[in-house]
This record gives sequence, structure tokens and C-alpha cells, in this order.
Amino acid sequence: MALTGAVRVTDAAGSSAAPAPPRGTRRGDGRAASAFLLPGAIGFVAFTAFPIVASLVMSFFDWPVLGDPSFVGLRNFTELFTTDPVFKTALLNTAVFVLLYVPVNIVVSMGLAVWISPRIVGRRYYRVLFFVPAVTPMVGNAVVFGLLYTPRGLIDSLFQTLFGVSAPNFLGSSTWALPAVVLMSVWQGFGYNLLVFSAALDAVPAHLTEAAAIDGAGPVRQFFSVVLPLLSPSLFFATVLTLISSFQVFVQPYILTGGGPGNSTTTLVMYLYQSGFQNFRLGFASAIAWVLFVIIMALTAIQFLGQKKWVHYDQ
Repeated sequence: MALTGAVRVTDAAGSSAAPAPPRGTRRGDGRAASAFLLPGAIGFVAFTAFPIVASLVMSFFDWPVLGDPSFVGLRNFTELFTTDPVFKTALLNTAVFVLLYVPVNIVVSMGLAVWISPRIVGRRYYRVLFFVPAVTPMVGNAVVFGLLYTPRGLIDSLFQTLFGVSAPNFLGSSTWALPAVVLMSVWQGFGYNLLVFSAALDAVPAHLTEAAAIDGAGPVRQFFSVVLPLLSPSLFFATVLTLISSFQVFVQPYILTGGGPGNSTTTLVMYLYQSGFQNFRLGFASAIAWVLFVIIMALTAIQFLGQKKWVHYDQ
């Protein structure tokens, strides 16, 4: 009779249970798992957890780049909300950017995803074409759009050819600068959500839309009554990520306008950069970062609480 090395447990009734795995194997698996997790854990602590805690500590200090920091308590936060006019402008600009960018991004990406449905020939090529801006360098895209927006640029030439008038000075006008940044951002970022919605549309069961068509529902009614509820998980996912990224907008206004004219395109992240790396007020910049963090976390929590009313996970 051969020995297998495993212990077979027999209960009081005489029935035998499955052999228990050797303890040495479990211990070895734990060590191997710890070894694989250790580099990621070290990276998370060094580059994520520690900077977060350090920035929170710095927000309570007057922390210059050169010189000794001094504890000031809540003075940085008090200055932000009471005496600093640039912060209020940056907060308003960021809110306007989010209110314009998020709905336009979702509508454009959803509309194009519906358009390149399985009935469209060459849909895979359209997917690649629409996704290209999302993977190209944002700085390069901003430089190109800056050339398009300038007087005597392509847009101005088209206005003069088609309408006989010059185009607005998009980047030099406090009225048009922020919408110009939004337009460039939508062009840069809609490709990712388009792929999300396109994949979700492919997963919609065809028999549901066919049943709706038999009942007399037209294409528009089918989309809003059948397809859109089934897309609600993907729509929720895309909305959450787009909202978070839109609050962190920095490169587009920094390259296109530098925050101007005046402060009409200065966002919270840009003001954070100016405070920390141009004015060398690291504690004040950390306070801005934590205000932005709290805003994003609060809005994300509201979205997760509200998803129960409109997100349907069962098909």
C-alpha cells in the first residue's frame, strides 16, 4: 500500500474527508505571495501613502522651499476661503470647466459609439481613429490647438472664408478662453469613453431590441427605453472617472493660456502649481490639494450613493 503523504481525516461516522494539504505548502505559498506583493507595497508606501500623509502635515505649516517650516495650524485653509481672491476664481473656473466638459464628453462619446454600431462597415477603424487623440501626448495636442486658435490661424481663416468676418480671439478673450480649453479637452479625452460605451453596446442582447421593435418602438424609443438602462453601469463608470479627471485639469490651460487672460482659465491644480513651484509656498499648495481632494471625494461619494436609483446591473 503506497503512502501519499496526505492525512485523510475520518469522522465519527466512519466517512472520510478530503485530504488536508500539507502545512508546508501553505507556508510556502504565503512566503511566495509576500515576495510578489512586497515591491508593489513598497512602491505604494513610498510614492502614494507617504506623500499623502506628508502633504496633509505640510498643509498646517508655513513651509518654504528654503528655510525652516513653522506651524500655522489652519491659517492656510482660512486664507484660502477668506482673503485669497485667486482661489475663489480658480474654484469657479474649475467648476465651470467640469460642468461643461463632463456632459459634452459623455454625449459625444456615447453618440459616436452608437453611430459606429455593428451595422457600420469598418467600425474597428473608426474605433482606432477616434481613440488616437486619447493616446497622443496632451502637450503636443495643446500646442496644435494653440496654433489653430491664434488669429490668422486655420479657424480664423475658415471664418473669414465662410462668413467674411474674423473669428473671436479665443485665447486672448476672457469670454472665449475657457470654452476653447473645454473644446480641446473634449477632443483629447472622448476616445476612452467611446471604447467603454462601444463595448457595452456590443453586450446588449439583440433579442431585447428586437422585442421592442415588434412592439412598435422606433430606434429612438428603443435606445432610451431598452439600450440606455442596460448601459447604465458603463455610464456610471465613465461619469465617475471623467468627473475625477476633469477636476484635475492642468496641462490644457497651462499650455494654451497660462491661466489667462487674467485668471480666467486658472484652475485649482494650476493654482496649486503656481503656489508651490512658482511662489514656493509648499504648505499653502498642500492646503489647496487637500481642498481639491475633499471636493472630489465628496462628489464621488454622492455619485456612489445615487447610483442605486438609476444604475441597473441586472439584464
